[in-house]
Amino acid sequence: MSNMKMGTVESSFADMIWDNEPVSTAELVKLGAEKLNWKRTTTYTVLKRLCERGIFQMEDSKVTSLISREDYYSTQSERFVNDTFNGSLPAFIAAFARKKKLTEQEISEIRKMIDEYDGE
Repeated sequence: MSNMKMGTVESSFADMIWDNEPVSTAELVKLGAEKLNWKRTTTYTVLKRLCERGIFQMEDSKVTSLISREDYYSTQSERFVNDTFNGSLPAFIAAFARKKKLTEQEISEIRKMIDEYDGE
């Protein structure tokens, strides 16, 4: 998964695919033009890159994912925490909470996740 990183624009395009899959290449060209102001060639170039990285596949002019959106972003988040905080999730949360005050709802959701994890 080391070559699966995407930039912001590629992520927007990938989200379009995940939202519409399976999607035809013709529909992707249309969506790319509407939402990203892309030409047909740009859509195909970015699609080819994402297919080469093993995120999507194209068969018979239909595009489908090889990895789910959730799995992709989960892996990227884990990589970020590992690279930036030596793999320490508490250090990441502490750094995040220093700049953004957590709402009661966010705190409750985090507690619920911990309790569910604790129960497994």
